[in-house]
Amino acid sequence: MGEDWQHGFYRRSLSERQARLVQGKQLNQTALEQLQANETTQHDLVVENYITDYRLPEGVALGLVVNGKAYTVPMATEEPSVIAAASNGAKRVAQSGGFTAEVKERYLVGQVVLTDVENPDRVTTDLLMHQDELLQVANDAHPSMKKRGGGAKQLRIRQVGDFISVDLLIDVQQAMGANTVNTMAEAVAQNLRQSGYHVLTAILSNLADQSLVTVTCHVDFKALVTPAFDGASVAERIAKLSELAQVDPYRAATHNKGIMNGIDAAVLASGNDWRAIESGAHAYAARSGQYRGLATWTLMGEQLIGGLTMPMPVGVVGGSIKLTPQSRVNYQISEIQTAQELAGVIASLGLAQNLAALRALATSGIQAGHMKLQYRSLAMSVGAIATEVAPLVSQLKQYKHVDATLAQKILREMRTQHGTN
Repeated sequence: MGEDWQHGFYRRSLSERQARLVQGKQLNQTALEQLQANETTQHDLVVENYITDYRLPEGVALGLVVNGKAYTVPMATEEPSVIAAASNGAKRVAQSGGFTAEVKERYLVGQVVLTDVENPDRVTTDLLMHQDELLQVANDAHPSMKKRGGGAKQLRIRQVGDFISVDLLIDVQQAMGANTVNTMAEAVAQNLRQSGYHVLTAILSNLADQSLVTVTCHVDFKALVTPAFDGASVAERIAKLSELAQVDPYRAATHNKGIMNGIDAAVLASGNDWRAIESGAHAYAARSGQYRGLATWTLMGEQLIGGLTMPMPVGVVGGSIKLTPQSRVNYQISEIQTAQELAGVIASLGLAQNLAALRALATSGIQAGHMKLQYRSLAMSVGAIATEVAPLVSQLKQYKHVDATLAQKILREMRTQHGTN
């Protein structure tokens, strides 16, 4: 069929799209049946060219205590060690009183960027003189948000290179808010065009530095003890690793990736935009001009003090939140009611994840616990069925170097021994 099977693909029904992939030889019959087994009629209305659902495992982080309340937090991830590490870190912090989370303000930033500006100072003065009018234009574009107590609250003018960015600081209440911000920014852009300005673009910024969450915790040294290390030694090594992440961007990238392991999984399970959280987090980590670790750990007396501040513009309504049955169930599990509460819980989970990773790195090394959980995935990837996974993993743990070839060899031996080949 050549490329003809792609023509008008988006206009076809779900079954026709799947059939066309077979005709285009992208799928065989077995693969087609797999797509059909996971399809959801509702999601055919959500994304373009829909063919099926791509599913991720979901588990729950246990033992997380934030502002005195215990939470069970749904997490969606394919990485075997993430939920285990989050629960491990949360448990150790809970032994010392849990996390404290604070959200001081919650504004999203909508940018209206002007170009071909001949006199930046004059333009800046003119815009500030008309800020009340521009805020009114923004709020008129989405009046229901203002009626709920939100809406455009402030105007900020920034000169960036040859451009001027007119920043709208918008309170989106309990919503994710991206569409609201874009609507308001576009309304202001149209007003400025009518006033003779050259508008380059009008869009939400994902650097949500006006929607920060700060979480802190105190961890007693006794909660960090391992069979080979006393708590004080572990705490000291964690503090050194934290210091390294502030001066070395190579270490900082991995330090932050560990934090985002937990955050992304929780954000995804909550129905929020994990890509927006990722981009904002990494941009914020580089705000000083050097990329740094988001979480810090220092020593104070007999305690390790952890802290994390980052953008967390999550919501509990709107967008894809509660769009799927599973995301609605996840809010029942977590019992989270407000955007501020969700932000605090997710950031705390990220700090718990970081603690678990640094404790492992400071003691037995990251691979020791990580690979024990990876063995299950390895066992399944080489074809082990449910009843074979545990005994295969048990044997893999006896080897220093493990790979798929070794796993396949042991699996064949197991089956020969039990006569199941």
